[in-house]
Amino acid sequence: MPDTHEWLVTGMDCPSCAAKIKGAVAQLPGIEAVEISVMSRKLRVTATAHATPPADVENRVKSLGYGIEAFAQAGSAPNPHTGADEPTTQADVPWYRTGKGHLVLLTATLLVVAWGLALLLPASGNWPFIVACLAGLIPIALRAFAAIRAGQPFSIEALMTIAATGALFIGAAQEAALVVFLFAVGELLEGVAVSHARDGIRALSTLVPKTALREKNDMMEDVAATELVPGDVVIVRPGDRIPADGKIISGTGGVDESPVTGESMPVTRGPGDPVFAGAINNETALRVQVTRAAADNTIARIIRLVEQAEDSRAPTQRFIDRFSRWYMPSIVGLSALVVAIPPLFFGQAWSVWVYRGLSLLLIGCPCALVISVPAAIASALCAGARHGLLMKGGAVIEATAAIKTVALDKTGTLTMGQPEVTDILCLDQHSTAEVLTLAAAVEKASNHPLAQAIVRKAAGMALPPVQDSRAIPGKGVSAVFDGQIITIASPRHARQDGALSSTTAAQATAMESEGKTVVVLYTGTALALIGLRDEPRQDAQETIRQLRSLGVTPIILTGDNQRTAAAIAALLHTDYEAELLPEQKQQTIRELAARGPVMMVGDGINDAPALKQATVGVAIGSGTDVGWKPRTPPYCVTVLQTFRPLFALPARPWAISGRMYPSHSG
Repeated sequence: MPDTHEWLVTGMDCPSCAAKIKGAVAQLPGIEAVEISVMSRKLRVTATAHATPPADVENRVKSLGYGIEAFAQAGSAPNPHTGADEPTTQADVPWYRTGKGHLVLLTATLLVVAWGLALLLPASGNWPFIVACLAGLIPIALRAFAAIRAGQPFSIEALMTIAATGALFIGAAQEAALVVFLFAVGELLEGVAVSHARDGIRALSTLVPKTALREKNDMMEDVAATELVPGDVVIVRPGDRIPADGKIISGTGGVDESPVTGESMPVTRGPGDPVFAGAINNETALRVQVTRAAADNTIARIIRLVEQAEDSRAPTQRFIDRFSRWYMPSIVGLSALVVAIPPLFFGQAWSVWVYRGLSLLLIGCPCALVISVPAAIASALCAGARHGLLMKGGAVIEATAAIKTVALDKTGTLTMGQPEVTDILCLDQHSTAEVLTLAAAVEKASNHPLAQAIVRKAAGMALPPVQDSRAIPGKGVSAVFDGQIITIASPRHARQDGALSSTTAAQATAMESEGKTVVVLYTGTALALIGLRDEPRQDAQETIRQLRSLGVTPIILTGDNQRTAAAIAALLHTDYEAELLPEQKQQTIRELAARGPVMMVGDGINDAPALKQATVGVAIGSGTDVGWKPRTPPYCVTVLQTFRPLFALPARPWAISGRMYPSHSG
């Protein structure tokens, strides 16, 4: 039977690194499969038993200049999402403390010193630039020789070594030092971008609590969330995150599932209803029976979907690496012929033709490309930063220029990500201001998002005094005002209490058909209907208009309910798909990508698989994610407007079959 081993690889910051490691390890005897992920830094090797000892794999990876450590050997701890053992690594260190950061700082310092000496002491010649070049080139050359020993002679490091060495031989030390410095900067920027992406994945750990309150033998005990097994019963207190996928045994209350499903409003869950790991219990204590182990909970499945999406799309190596596979050997051979043939067959001077051969080598080897890759990436990153964008490498720029379809998440992307009061329908002699202040007074002690929206609406208004405020589990809140019990609840519960007439119920239904959540303020009879909705951002319509003007077809993909999704889609005049789980979003993106390049724009953890599956994924900094702060949208439009003109590619919109509206003229 084959053996499978896993390692953590450090110093790997790009698909080119991963491809280099995978190719080198695959050449070892007995290797059946090699899987490697840049984002998780995991290397998984399946080999014939005893054919290749794990130590051989480790030595091969170390010879390429990367760090490697077996999961079973180093301070491993159960991962809170997956239940698997993973090394307890700290967050990535700042760029200036990394090896690549040290190299950039060193070469930059030496270049500044060299230029200073050239100005102050012209007699010093090229020696300062030679020192600057060699200081940056030696680490690159060592990696090139390691790749050659591992059977990969034509790598970007080998290209850099030959080009810079040739430049030194023909006296272009200043140019050689600058090329080496720019190459080091490009490597560093790539590492920084990957580090930011890893921070986002690392933040997933905050979605699932590390501990849970387990009920056992009529006692409560704090246990690690990873110890929970199907059948365990846990208590989830108000404000806590649910530690595992499960089913409610007792208790009824609102559960905020937006981090997992994208549902914009808290959903009332009661006995028998399923709940997801990472969702937030907003109201009363819930007794939940665990139905899935930690390794198979919702967050763990989302992570696996991301990894599967990464594997399903082969890593795109940088253009230079692919180009140099055939071009670089040809140029090296041609340069050798230029050096040898004239002196050997025509009696020409060796000094002249060695110089010309090196000139051909320096010009022929794509040094301009070596410089252009990091320079173009740096330029694009700066342009993106001015628009509030962080881009992962240069490949995304070219891919963006060919986008045909943009799929947009709804909650927190096209909408504000929190409910707002949209309608107040008074049903008796009370004024709108009186109804609003009374409702806010009743709701002010509640932390429910709907309650907070009502309180925000009444900001700056004097609230009447109320007493005995309390939550009604799974229904709403109540308080005593002027000797009467005032209740705020959903229309269903108001109807059960006999406070809703058939006419008022029809009015509530009409408001709900517009995608609004309706609450009723009532005593014995209804006093008012209050409508709330997660409203579109002010620039959402302009975003859709600009996308269409660019020849790109927008579509909304959301986990929210059909009614709300239809209402928002009607306002924005675009197509939509609703009630999509993370894996369904990923499948929809896969289907769209089969018709043409697709961009996914999202902000929630539930969007992660779809973002990874898309040709270009845009994670915006707001909404239901785990650590971002709002910035000014629309990001996807900014990306397309910035980079489509660079490549001058035709905009050919792809017609998407789906729900269309009469007002949609596209």
